[in-house]
Amino acid sequence: MFPRQMTILGVGLLGGSLGLAARSAFPQCKIIGYGHRRQTLEKAIEIGAIDAPETDPAASVEGSDLVILCTPVGIFESLLKQIGPSLSAGALVTDVGSTKRSVANLAESILPKNVDFIASHPIAGSEKRGVEFSRADLFANQLCILTPTAKTNPKVLDKMEGFWRSLAMRIVRINPEDHDRLLADVSHLPHLLAAALVAMQEDAGLDLCGKGFLDTTRIAGGDGGLWRDIFLDNADNLKAGLRRLQAQFLAVEKMLDAKNADALRDWLDAAAKRREKVLDKKLREINPD
Repeated sequence: MFPRQMTILGVGLLGGSLGLAARSAFPQCKIIGYGHRRQTLEKAIEIGAIDAPETDPAASVEGSDLVILCTPVGIFESLLKQIGPSLSAGALVTDVGSTKRSVANLAESILPKNVDFIASHPIAGSEKRGVEFSRADLFANQLCILTPTAKTNPKVLDKMEGFWRSLAMRIVRINPEDHDRLLADVSHLPHLLAAALVAMQEDAGLDLCGKGFLDTTRIAGGDGGLWRDIFLDNADNLKAGLRRLQAQFLAVEKMLDAKNADALRDWLDAAAKRREKVLDKKLREINPD
């Protein structure tokens, strides 16, 4: 059976939900949870997300055949250095981070050669924070991106894919470079934009906001430290996305200056139609019947 014992490094919303989902899929698996807050670990045990708590990352991975990094990407390097010597031969290490190039490079340079690493990005989450918001169904019918490199063992890749499929996830494989480029536009830039929309408002305007503003800026409620690390780790792609977004803003500004009603309507309609196609595709993927 795989996994027999798994370690979750970072028992927050994602880590806690992962523990709950894995407990359902692998009832015989022992789940170890690492964290630096005793209160968080106690809550994780209370809700059934982990079996045993650990405040030492090296000790937490001993004997585990699957180790999953669920902390902010900014501390991945430190964690990999701490756990490397304590990993069992043949252990499989993965992560749930939103950027992939850096962690793939770090793992290949830091981890022992008798350990396998495959970077994962389950597209699941919430603007809420904390293990108390964990859900066993958080990953069900959602997409998980696996980002193998030239050094990835195909059999281990299949094993990692099988784990995520056991949590009812859909799988796509792309390389780390394409992942970071594409996710910068569809995930990281929208979060930046939501935060900017909140930051630019006058207090008087916020008092008048409606559901549209709240819907548009929902993701701005996410953890600032976590998103800071993502922005910095993927800064080159994020800046490129910002430049393309600025080009769109400039095009709209020219339409407004020229009072070009037809062009403005066509621009808005094109965006609406494109979004509708994406929405229809996503709904078919989640509910194929």
